[in-house]
Amino acid sequence: MAKTLELKLTEGDLAPDFTAPINGGGKISLSDFKGRNVILYFYPRDDTPGCTKEACAFRDDFAAFKKKGAVVLGVSVDSVKSHDKFAEKFKLPFTLVSDEDKKIVQAYGVWGEKSFMGRKYQGTHRVTFLVGPDGRIRKIWPKVKPEEHGEEVLAALDQIVI
Repeated sequence: MAKTLELKLTEGDLAPDFTAPINGGGKISLSDFKGRNVILYFYPRDDTPGCTKEACAFRDDFAAFKKKGAVVLGVSVDSVKSHDKFAEKFKLPFTLVSDEDKKIVQAYGVWGEKSFMGRKYQGTHRVTFLVGPDGRIRKIWPKVKPEEHGEEVLAALDQIVI
């Protein structure tokens, strides 16, 4: 079993800003969304079972996130081309951020040792950050159940007082 991920960021910290390419072309920066809640969810790979369940949960709850004025950004180290296929295949209405150089996953401390069937490797841990309108981290989910996660984040948005 891989050691438990120790996040270097905590609730209340300023979220590291970034600029990166996105599905559909172009680039975005976290600072583009100042004044809004941002759900920044990190996931291992496009079009894998758990990642697809998580993305589809956010997709299915997307109207509710939008109604609350929240932005959903999915981040993985996959290429823009891979993100384009994934978003198209599952009709994902939110932005997928490509972090091929691993700068964002490292800044957020979600890149680290993982284990699958006894084999250890480096990869992205499934972690979600809720970044408040002031750019500070309001909530962190270090352990995520992909199917339920969208609703869990929505419930947290209702509880967070800005």
